[in-house]
Amino acid sequence: MISVIVPAYNEEGNIAEFCRRFDQMRRKASHPYELILIDDGSADGTWGVIREQAGKYDFIRCAQHPVNRGLTEALQTGFVNSSGEIYVFYPADLQYLPEDIPALVQPIFDGADVVAGWKQGKYRKRLVSGIYNYLSRKIFNLKIHDQNSVKAFRAEVTRDMFLRRDWHRYLVVLAADRGYKIAEVKIPLYDRRWGKSKFSIWRIPVGVLDMIAVKTQLTLLKKPLLFFGFTGSIFLLLGLLVGLVALYFRFVEGEGYRPMLYLVMLLSGLGMGFFILGFLAEALAALKEELAVIRKKLNDFDRKQK
Repeated sequence: MISVIVPAYNEEGNIAEFCRRFDQMRRKASHPYELILIDDGSADGTWGVIREQAGKYDFIRCAQHPVNRGLTEALQTGFVNSSGEIYVFYPADLQYLPEDIPALVQPIFDGADVVAGWKQGKYRKRLVSGIYNYLSRKIFNLKIHDQNSVKAFRAEVTRDMFLRRDWHRYLVVLAADRGYKIAEVKIPLYDRRWGKSKFSIWRIPVGVLDMIAVKTQLTLLKKPLLFFGFTGSIFLLLGLLVGLVALYFRFVEGEGYRPMLYLVMLLSGLGMGFFILGFLAEALAALKEELAVIRKKLNDFDRKQK
């Protein structure tokens, strides 16, 4: 079973057409599909249209958030309500059409674990998206063209993965870090027919900060004492050198410089402080790994119960 998870926020004018096209695609497809529609706290009639379509088509499951929680939580709600071995993340705005879903999924049957869609066509955010994806390729050393597009992935990829708010953009990066095989497929992008884009200028700084946070999780926080200990050692070494210079001036030149004593105290304090931070970060990293093991065991238990 392939579960297509579609978060929707104020998309009442697109839901019915999406479901109609999905039904046409499903009838022609060589694999069984289900559609998971998540109303993410819409302020319009989206939920009513979703319920109407769920009554019309038996392949639809649906859920609703009382308030807008964002795409990441909407996806996680979709995971809980899905029964497929393969998940597909697709938007409800019809800029990606359901008939292209089989092409997105096909590399998984060829051996891939995660498939990233590479949008093809004109879109208003080309410059911002281009810069964002360029930085992502350089920072994460992952050779895919588009981090923030449609995706298909095996269900097992998400079972031991913790996604913080807005980290759905980095699902491919997190999966690659765990050793999953990544593929890429070109997917056509079409003009929005109804409604308004949810893009905000504030997504740019948030995206950059999230990128730094993910990079930190994947590198620094795996062995934090290496970073904090190395930095602390540099400060301690500088403190030692300044101390030796201060002793030289005090006992050889016969003159003491109190500011140098203060500098020795500052450098030594910074060095010890970084070491303490390193030990604390190591404890947090160990706790994080233990929680990940517990989360995986709970997910495995829930899956067996189903």
